[in-house]
Amino acid sequence: MSVLVVPLPGAEPIAADLAGHLGAETGSIDFRRFPDGESYLRLLADPAGRDVVVAAALRDPDAQALSLWFVADTARELGARSVGLATPYLPYMRQDARFKPGEAITSRSFGRYVSQAFDWLVTVDPHLHRYDSLDAVYSIRTAVVPSAPAVAHWVQAHVPEAVLVGPDAESEQWVADVARRVGCPWQVLTKTRRGDRDVEITLPDPQLVQGRRAVLLDDIISSGHTMGEAARHVRDASGQAPTCIGVHALFDADARQYLLDCGAGRVVTCNTVRDPSNAIDVLPDVAMAIRGLLA
Repeated sequence: MSVLVVPLPGAEPIAADLAGHLGAETGSIDFRRFPDGESYLRLLADPAGRDVVVAAALRDPDAQALSLWFVADTARELGARSVGLATPYLPYMRQDARFKPGEAITSRSFGRYVSQAFDWLVTVDPHLHRYDSLDAVYSIRTAVVPSAPAVAHWVQAHVPEAVLVGPDAESEQWVADVARRVGCPWQVLTKTRRGDRDVEITLPDPQLVQGRRAVLLDDIISSGHTMGEAARHVRDASGQAPTCIGVHALFDADARQYLLDCGAGRVVTCNTVRDPSNAIDVLPDVAMAIRGLLA
């Protein structure tokens, strides 16, 4: 099996890491934009007869959507045996229903787009809220890598006497799994959202966090408001600054300062989206999932 890992611009560290785990060659792309905004793209390694893994860091998906198509289509045209997408963070999963007339269900649209370009997809903990699995969105083979084993390993190594806390009901699937692996208690806060930046959090059992070191866990940290309000409640109940863990670091400009202002302690994320907070390595598990699909 000959595997070529090709990074989209910005995903070079992910590609190098995956190639090392896979024992594969790392390719490269000559990419630039013309003055009119169109893209020039050239594969600098021959994909003929090889399984091509396109590594992508889709923190800003709109800017890279066409590049996904161009790379996959070019590799296939030049004789690649298969073309797969490895994107530790999978965007466009949160809009999973039509809440107002005329709204685009972008998760389905993006799923159809990617499914036409690639043979398979590997990602880490996609935001599956109303979908049972990625099969509801993607028509190609998919592998979902859970972050729970790596997160649990980090918590065991760095947070003794931990109690896991989820900031809302959607986080329960991650919190319960990690807590089971760590062997510690857990609970999920109740949340009432009045707007994008207006969230009220309630801690059901304040006594559960007393005498333990609280770890807040969620899949995505973006504005930080949900996590921040949860941190405020947990700090007030326990008297200690909680550790905040996010699977995907989608911080906006003010998120980190807001978390600190709310009394959060250390902020840690998985390396699905490159960020200074990355401390939990899930890429070995991503490589293992790729190996399974290629086999």
